[in-house]
Amino acid sequence: MNRCFFFLALSLFSFSAFAQIDTTAYRTIANSIQKKYAPDKRSVYFNVRFRADSVFVESTSEQAIQAFEKSFPENAKAKLSAAVLPSKQLNDLVYGVTTISVANNRSQPFHGAELMTQTLLGTPIQILKKQGGFYLVKSPDGYLAWTDGGSIAPMNQASFKAWQEAKKVVYINDYGHAFAKPDANAARVSDLVAGNFLKLLSLEDGFVKVAFPDGREAYIPANQTADYTTWLKRPLPNADAILKTAQTLIGVPYLWGGTSIKGVDCSGFTKTAYFLNGVVIPRDASQQALVGEKLDVLENDSISVEKCLKNLKPGDLMFFSAAKRRGINNGRVSHTAIYMGNGEFIQSAGMVKISSILPTAANYDEYQSKTLVGARRILTQIGQPEITKLEKHDWYLSKK
Repeated sequence: MNRCFFFLALSLFSFSAFAQIDTTAYRTIANSIQKKYAPDKRSVYFNVRFRADSVFVESTSEQAIQAFEKSFPENAKAKLSAAVLPSKQLNDLVYGVTTISVANNRSQPFHGAELMTQTLLGTPIQILKKQGGFYLVKSPDGYLAWTDGGSIAPMNQASFKAWQEAKKVVYINDYGHAFAKPDANAARVSDLVAGNFLKLLSLEDGFVKVAFPDGREAYIPANQTADYTTWLKRPLPNADAILKTAQTLIGVPYLWGGTSIKGVDCSGFTKTAYFLNGVVIPRDASQQALVGEKLDVLENDSISVEKCLKNLKPGDLMFFSAAKRRGINNGRVSHTAIYMGNGEFIQSAGMVKISSILPTAANYDEYQSKTLVGARRILTQIGQPEITKLEKHDWYLSKK
């Protein structure tokens, strides 16, 4: 790869006398750098733009920026503008908190772009850059996407620390509302979903008065909330807790990019089942398949029902690849589910439902069963990289 960089840089040097940048060569360099330093756009941002005879590159990877800068001949450096994110144009507003019940995070900075993931009210985020009315943000699971500016409250370090340290409540009902007065018949201020966090102001007549991250104030029935710190510091969940939460989502429709009671995709479902029990795991199925303890569930690259029944325990994650239907055994993981025991698993496929790997079962899912490619144990690995208890995550609780 280094020889490739040298050859391309030498070629670019020979063209430097001309006014126009050789965009083809620089795109080739950019692609090589991206493959090495930013191979997964979900976790590392890398973008190169060309305008007239200038090149603009920005990334969350300092190594990627340095490699791109080195590819430029000295007499062409003036045509290069390079920046490591967060953008300096944000000034010090590089922190933020989600302000609506469920915020949509997209692949590009416009509303018609693909929905990639969601963050819940009160979720702490890192702001990386602004483009139009959208912000590029990183969520606590390390996922990068664009969110509408109206769904987050940008903060400086002091404001963010104050939010972290404020006494808060967590909304524990599946779904509900915040009201303008301590009265369930009062005007609604916002809808709410399980896992929303709000600042606690006071207790009034069976209601908690709360403040949203953007400063709005409202009232929530006290019996629909729990103390935030106590909720975060619960004991590590067991399989029963994970499955109990997972089953509360039965019937919730499949939504690509969804991570809430309003709709979940396959990995959004597994992520949510763990998150509502105080554990952050990676966002996508292909990312989840790389963490935790690897389990033996295959025989000659095909599902072994016997091994599944022997080696899987409730709460384990199962992984599937649609490529297997085309005879490809090393294809990308495209689906995930939670094992329940006795051959059953719960998944978001069309809707959240319980299925089985047993051909004799009434709820046998032949399609998914034949595409099984692996399984991982998460519950015994909490505290390992990318499997983080919320109270140990720096974004949720301030370091004293």
